[in-house]
Amino acid sequence: MFNSWMGGAGTLAGILLGFAIPAQEAMRARRAIHALLAERRRQSASAFDAREILEPPMRVLLVEDDWMIGEVVRDALKDASCAVDWVRDGQQALSAVRVHSYEAVLLDLGLPKVDGMNVLNAIRASNNTIPVLIITARDAVADRIRGLDGGADDYVLKPFEMTEVLARLRAIVRRRAGIAAPVLTNGIISLDPATHEAHSPEASLRLSAREFALLHALMIRPGAILSRTELEDRIYGWNEEVESNAVEFLIYSLRRKLGSDTIKNVRGVGWMVSKGG
Repeated sequence: MFNSWMGGAGTLAGILLGFAIPAQEAMRARRAIHALLAERRRQSASAFDAREILEPPMRVLLVEDDWMIGEVVRDALKDASCAVDWVRDGQQALSAVRVHSYEAVLLDLGLPKVDGMNVLNAIRASNNTIPVLIITARDAVADRIRGLDGGADDYVLKPFEMTEVLARLRAIVRRRAGIAAPVLTNGIISLDPATHEAHSPEASLRLSAREFALLHALMIRPGAILSRTELEDRIYGWNEEVESNAVEFLIYSLRRKLGSDTIKNVRGVGWMVSKGG
């Protein structure tokens, strides 16, 4: 499972980061981390159950310079319906935040070019309120205090459980939207981000990953009109091909399952769910 991958790799990473060791041994240790991750991934592939890590769909910026760890986290997020943009240094992270809209940032601290704390400071200095979840091996209390006081919304230490990371993402995104309850509702539809279940007067069912991604984007901001481009941004990452008429098809599917009045079209502008039933 993803939890085991990060646990095993993180333990080795903690050893690597906690002591001064020769360069050759450091390289061997790093290769051991990657080999362990790859082996755990192969062993878990057939037994993987997506229900264990379900989380709200969102567009997430992943900032992680380690290729293997980044691939594992990216795949976990994508399997749980997130659109993920992955960058590998602090300079790329700052560029991405300037030109794209994200629901959250997963930020490592030990980054090339621009350190993760400097990335966080720059984000907050620009008055950007995007939720930031730090994921790092820096476990000193002083580092945690510095990160939280510097504007991070939460702080998770490596090795971490992916289920915990996803739950923390759900929480910080809810807080940013001013929502305390875990289940989203507008009085007509309710949506549970932890199970991907939707309820309406006409039906109760578990949604597909992209149906859930689209409906969640609307339900997190009831009454707001989202354009086709904004909805596509919630469904697709940078390197994914946008399918023609995907938004219309998903809305048609959701209306057919939950009721024709659940999602409203504002002609020439976009789609919305009503603010209250």
